[in-house]
Amino acid sequence: MAEEERALLGGDGGDGGSPGPPRALPAACDPRRLPHRLLVLALMCFLGFGSYFCYDNPAALQTQVQRDMKVNTAQFMALYAWYSWPNVVLCFFGGFLIDRVFGIRLGTIIFSIFVCVGQVVFALGALFNTFWLMEVGRFIFGIGGESLAVAQNTYAVSWFKGKELNLVFGLQLSMARIGSTVNMNIMGWIYSRVQDLLGYAGPSTLGLALLIGGVTCLFSLSCALILAYLDRRAEKLLCKEQGKTGEVIKLTDVKDFSLSLWLIFVICVCYYAAIFPFIGLGKVFFIEKFRFSPQEASAINSIVYIISAPMSPVFGLLVDKVGKNIIWVLCAVITTLASHIMLAFTFWNPWIAMCLLGVAYSLLACALWPMVAFVVPEHQLGTAYGFMQSIQNLGLAVIAIAAGMILDTRGYLFLEVFFSACVCLSLIAVVMLYFVNHLTGGDLNWSAKKRAKLQKAAASEAEEQERLRRQNEDDLAKLLPKADAFSLRNKYLSRLGAQLPAHYSSCLSTLAHRSVLK
Repeated sequence: MAEEERALLGGDGGDGGSPGPPRALPAACDPRRLPHRLLVLALMCFLGFGSYFCYDNPAALQTQVQRDMKVNTAQFMALYAWYSWPNVVLCFFGGFLIDRVFGIRLGTIIFSIFVCVGQVVFALGALFNTFWLMEVGRFIFGIGGESLAVAQNTYAVSWFKGKELNLVFGLQLSMARIGSTVNMNIMGWIYSRVQDLLGYAGPSTLGLALLIGGVTCLFSLSCALILAYLDRRAEKLLCKEQGKTGEVIKLTDVKDFSLSLWLIFVICVCYYAAIFPFIGLGKVFFIEKFRFSPQEASAINSIVYIISAPMSPVFGLLVDKVGKNIIWVLCAVITTLASHIMLAFTFWNPWIAMCLLGVAYSLLACALWPMVAFVVPEHQLGTAYGFMQSIQNLGLAVIAIAAGMILDTRGYLFLEVFFSACVCLSLIAVVMLYFVNHLTGGDLNWSAKKRAKLQKAAASEAEEQERLRRQNEDDLAKLLPKADAFSLRNKYLSRLGAQLPAHYSSCLSTLAHRSVLK
């Protein structure tokens, strides 16, 4: 490390200690150079790969889990609910733990370990044919999963700034969707290979398949360890501070939330309730209604994530350029509603509906989440986003259990009607948001050009006010008499208690006047 510091900062040369010319590190080892930062970016992206891969393991193996563990759909969907329950609370404290308790490096490693341990316990529950142990594993997995995403974003902010940060967030989201897609299409194949190896299907086959899937979590943990070393090394070489989330969570801010923000929360909960539980149950739905093979069902069930991977950065750029966030959200919700109606009441090729769903899902994420920053002050952003994630996880936990119960008692048609009703509630909230924003003069539906123009005007006004303030200070300073050596000497003697002649009183009164102004 000492050699690297001398190479970067210009180390000593020769035996006499005279400074020598700085020796440049190789580009891949220099934290300031692009190749090294690209290496760090790759590690950041793979940091969450294992978490997103294993999150949807139950969806990829729904038939096998229900058959081998002898559980109904409601019990199966409880595996998703147990993931969400801890995050109803942890969304408020993930940033605090990273900033104040663990630090970004240790926090990332700890959350990665939670993900690994949770997946191992989940697999052991299947291996020992103990379903409650699988639920415990999903709970442990959930403790690390969402907080690991917070740590991932914190690393991104620490290493990348300005315009490149948007691209980094887009790449991280794309890698997450790739992890989900790979899981949907490979876990069934892994189960089949393990079954061929053991010669039978059952809890042991399911447990070994889940343990093999858990290798991705170990891979992400190794990325966390390498990233921690590189970040510590860069901190020493460049004298930079450890990354922080910057979140400030104050639950008392909730009482100040506007009606627009509460409507955004309703849109978020109702919309995602019709996406993630549907994907969790989608594979068997396509097998039973459309007579797809397991491989075809896995492929179409993952198309939402496949489309989201490349389209999220594209739609993010589009929304940034155009603005009109409410209109984009409205289009996404209507498209999602059309997709669920097509899947519920028609036998049209489901690839059409699922591709539309993938496009709508990507568009809504890019248009909805940035709106929070438009309706709350900056010091309340941490609380607003924490609350939004919290109620989202609460909604997903409740809806997951409800969806399983509906499927057990009523079937897929009623389940699709239920999902459509959730999207309809989201649509009503979007329409209400449009009118509330219009009546209150909000900026949620401004064009990007108008928003940029007003922001520029506000910045110019702030600069003008600062200039006037400084000018007033300068003018006031010119009006005040300057303290010469004679008056300073008199002030000093006065403080010592010395008796001064009466004609010095004018000087002292002037000094007293100046002290009051200060």
